Amino acid sequence: MTHTGYLLVSWISLIGFSVAVSGCASGPAAQPSAYVYPQKGQTAAQQSRDTTECQTWAKQQSGFDPLTDSAKGAGVGALVGAVGGAATGAAIGAATGRAGTGAAIGAAAGGIGGAGVGGVYNYSKSKDGYDRAFSACMSGRGYTVR
Repeated sequence: MTHTGYLLVSWISLIGFSVAVSGCASGPAAQPSAYVYPQKGQTAAQQSRDTTECQTWAKQQSGFDPLTDSAKGAGVGALVGAVGGAATGAAIGAATGRAGTGAAIGAAAGGIGGAGVGGVYNYSKSKDGYDRAFSACMSGRGYTVR
């Protein structure tokens, strides 16, 4: 396979993985990590309205949107990882006489690792504040939050 072929395969793999990570990030993670129980006889409809309003308020207070922020972290991590991996791969490849092949493999490996680390780090760092804001809002509306 030529140098261009390796680069193409690497970038296609990187983009595919980033899309997969982004899809995972927007699933069940959008819900707060808390159990909420009506304490004052709230109906299911009222609890649903309160939950939606408190999720919106938690996003405003924390600056974190669980539907999009972990995907952003994964994208940045993939980019940083791909650049670092390409540089490392090129250096290793140059030692064996195949710098282009090493750069392509390093870019793919670095991008995949960076996407995973970037998404998890950004998500866990910010979701805690979001969860605290959501819990405070629901508690203020008469719910027990655990």
